[in-house]
Amino acid sequence: MEGIVFLFTNVLLGAGLAMDAFSVSLANGLNEPKMKKARMGMIALVFAVFQALMPLLGWFFVHNFVLYFQSFEKWIPWIALVLLCWIGIHMIREGKCPEKPCEQETDSLPCPKKLGFSALMLQGVATSIDALSVGFTISEYNFLSALLAVSIIAAVTFFICYGGIYLGKKFGTALAGKASLLGGSILIFIGIEIFVSSFFS
Repeated sequence: MEGIVFLFTNVLLGAGLAMDAFSVSLANGLNEPKMKKARMGMIALVFAVFQALMPLLGWFFVHNFVLYFQSFEKWIPWIALVLLCWIGIHMIREGKCPEKPCEQETDSLPCPKKLGFSALMLQGVATSIDALSVGFTISEYNFLSALLAVSIIAAVTFFICYGGIYLGKKFGTALAGKASLLGGSILIFIGIEIFVSSFFS
């Protein structure tokens, strides 16, 4: 029974933590409607790894540097706001000022601007940094239990983000050239939502 409760609790925790990453994945799919399955899996995996890493780091800090972690926690919403707004503004600027068309571009579907490695890493940090606080939630776990918990969170995040990218691709194909503008706006909105909601938590 305890195992079922443990699994259920961490699946729900993973789903809750993955919502920001899902929205960003949706924006990535909007921005790159021709994305291949392997790349979709890679992007979803990056979000999953960050969503697992942050709670584990939080658990480590709680067990070793509680006072330092509590002083850092107040900066988490600011970091998420800056990172997501920076990425979102960059996507909007690309959408308004498209580069020279590529050979595969058609009238109905412009060539997508692929998400770069550095931007993906920033997205991973920005959408998972608030999960550091989960270190307090799982602080009563021993290391193996904490590792199992974040593995469940990672698995849930992967499937949710993969679904987000898939949905974004579908809408991105329909929206064509407006995808970058919409995707960037979504990222900025998520950053503001994380920042504002921190004052009511």
